Amino acid sequence: MSTLDLAVIGNCAISSMIDKKGRHVWHCRPRFDGDPVFSSLLNGADPKQGFMDVLVHDFCDSKQAYIRNTAVVETILEDSNQNKCRLIDFAPRHIRFGRMFRPPMLIRRIEPLQGACRIKVRVRPHFEYGARKTQITTGSNHVRFVPDENSVIRLTSDMPLSYLLNETEFVLNRPVNLILSSDEPIPERPETIVLRFMEETINHWQEWVRGLAIPFDWQEAVIRAAITLKLCSYEDNGAIVAALTTSIPEAPGSTRNWDYRHCWLRDALFTVSALNRLGATQTMEGFIHYLLDNVLTKSDAPLSPIYSITAEPLPDEAFAPSLVGYRDMGPVRVGNAAVSQQQNDVYGSVILSAAQMFWDQRIQKPAGIDMYRLLCPIGEQALANALKPDAGIWEYRFRERTHTFSAAMCWAAIHSLGRIAHHVGLADEGNVWLAKASTLRTEILTRALDHENNWITGSFEGREADASLLLLPEIGFISADSNIYRNTLSMIEKRLFRNGYIMRYDEADDFGLPHTAFTVCAFWYIDSLVATGQREKALELFHSILERRNHVGLLSEDIDPTTGELWGNFPQTYSQVGLILSALRLSQTWEQGLWGALQE
Repeated sequence: MSTLDLAVIGNCAISSMIDKKGRHVWHCRPRFDGDPVFSSLLNGADPKQGFMDVLVHDFCDSKQAYIRNTAVVETILEDSNQNKCRLIDFAPRHIRFGRMFRPPMLIRRIEPLQGACRIKVRVRPHFEYGARKTQITTGSNHVRFVPDENSVIRLTSDMPLSYLLNETEFVLNRPVNLILSSDEPIPERPETIVLRFMEETINHWQEWVRGLAIPFDWQEAVIRAAITLKLCSYEDNGAIVAALTTSIPEAPGSTRNWDYRHCWLRDALFTVSALNRLGATQTMEGFIHYLLDNVLTKSDAPLSPIYSITAEPLPDEAFAPSLVGYRDMGPVRVGNAAVSQQQNDVYGSVILSAAQMFWDQRIQKPAGIDMYRLLCPIGEQALANALKPDAGIWEYRFRERTHTFSAAMCWAAIHSLGRIAHHVGLADEGNVWLAKASTLRTEILTRALDHENNWITGSFEGREADASLLLLPEIGFISADSNIYRNTLSMIEKRLFRNGYIMRYDEADDFGLPHTAFTVCAFWYIDSLVATGQREKALELFHSILERRNHVGLLSEDIDPTTGELWGNFPQTYSQVGLILSALRLSQTWEQGLWGALQE
């Protein structure tokens, strides 16, 4: 049975997911949102195509871990006679010829570790979401998988090609190397190039980690979350995907199956904010360039909540009928219909993302008046749409309301523009923005407040509890010390808390009542507990959620509050962001932690 016990490798151009036994189960080409040539994750319990694996004769056990502080995965396979082999999987990422080298290439090295395993190597890609099989051609040291002349994949190896083509079992008595890449010749011996790329890729990731400003506590968890966020950035143009998969159900049989391999402005804001707090500013700078190219210079057009990572129009949402779905729970969706929704919080997402460029002095060229002018039309759109109904942060498909969080994010957009205007020396304009923001805030608090019980509801004149309101202090809309916020927090606890997790809302939506908790909401709740002086309770919940990470430290979009099982798209950037920010808030300082360690 498929589970989300998966490790992720990648290089900020492509990625691949590997299960506990070393099977590549999800790999899209030539980029995150491309055709999944390995798609067995979404192809039922016993897929015949769409994977790459190694079968050990008389298999007994496996162990899997990342090489420390890298995106390189090691899987050890053992047979019943205690013979062992090691799989090392990675996507090359390092400096080459003076620039970052991140080709659409997967590398697998298979090494004998103990005794002599008998193994079978299987490489079975397919194309067009499983609808199209492939022709195979061979050369002296490579195999070509040919669906058409535009999508050829070349597998170069130093193992006998006849064993590879016929899936013949053989004794592993020396290392074997597999290089899956575009249809270009490999100019060196596979052994030479694999060892060099592996060393340089490991060195790159470990050097990147050395530059992170991590908290004293939970260092390994934060480092893994940070690397995972980096893997979700499409470095070619700075886009950031919400997750690396499509159509992992939010809950069993729910049909809440969505394609998250696109750039949500909201999710990207959270990602760059988290990495920025760790000192990884280049991802933020790349995303700002993406905004400049695709959003800010087209500010006369209405903002979409989602953009493709290549800035091309997203295709209409469609189904991939050749894939039966995760655990046979279809449908498998390609594209996302939310692209046509009105989600008014996006105005705040854009301006809050860009605002960091004005104050962060680590940046080579901080933003100034020119950037402010590009943001002004976004502010005007926020002002015009703040009090209008929308689909909201939770992307309701068949209903619209005036959602409180959306309105508050519009306030954040306008208020931030006022502060930015002052920062760049335009005090008069800044005062105008701030006055408009003040008026809007009063309107929101008047219409979103349950005056009887003095708490903020999820929509104007509504009664629903909404976990997104936990973020109101984070965006500066309201103080965590205020009675209104404390009452709102209490109502969310009362109505949304489930066994240590927080539901998004407690009303039926387009698909009925939700059954799984949105992972990041638990971190928002933890942060709210810290902000309201409930640190011990926050620590207890934080440790509980850390235990829900999979065997290599990753989190998905949703958690079943009863069983603790991971559901939803994977790995979810929101969830990794939540872990990082809560760890930063809860950790001891380095001075406190180190001094305490020295006294033990």
